[in-house]
Amino acid sequence: MSNRPRYQQIKSFILDGIKQQTYQPGSKIPTETELARQFEVSRMTVNKAIRDLVQENLLVRYPGLGTFVSDAKAESPLADIKNIAEEVRLRGHEYSCRVIELKDSVANETVALQMGMPIGTPVYHSVIVHMENGLPIQLENRYVAAALVPGYLEQDFSKATPNEYLSKICPISSIEHIVEAVLPSEQVQLLLDIDANTPCIQVNRRTWSDSRLISFACLTHPGTRYKLRSITSISG
Repeated sequence: MSNRPRYQQIKSFILDGIKQQTYQPGSKIPTETELARQFEVSRMTVNKAIRDLVQENLLVRYPGLGTFVSDAKAESPLADIKNIAEEVRLRGHEYSCRVIELKDSVANETVALQMGMPIGTPVYHSVIVHMENGLPIQLENRYVAAALVPGYLEQDFSKATPNEYLSKICPISSIEHIVEAVLPSEQVQLLLDIDANTPCIQVNRRTWSDSRLISFACLTHPGTRYKLRSITSISG
């Protein structure tokens, strides 16, 4: 028999259920009455365990409905360019990726328009799925100006992300973000392991180095796993 306080045992029981996905994000946990009966304690003891988990943002209470597992999502700052591998590791999670494509290409009409170059200009094209704890959280579809970054195709992007490499080779002077809500194409569904009805956040990002446009990337995130954050300081 454990010597830990009973409310701590209840907390551990709920935490184990979350870790083992018995209680998945958004799902309802047993009621205080059910837990009190299971652990043979008062509802006050159960309430303390649940209250602690609510304060730790692991559970959320809805009056009249019950207590649910928080739908925690990965979060990224919108007004900055962060290395997604670093973001994941700072959250204490495991980063990994799959390089789907890395090749020579030429700018089609869309890419040429985005990158301000003639159609047919040589570009490098990479497609990478970024994952957090083995779960896809971003599909990166990137075009890079070949003349400005000649060593792009020789990089091992399983060790350093394109963002990390480009930031070292061509220090970023300015960025542009356009954010849209979209439904995934068949290719996106396959690569992100989502269904056709999963809403996605799509960020079209252009980056400049010393006034030279070096990269255009389309970053697609499952809306159920990811959110963007923007903080603006206002003085006056």
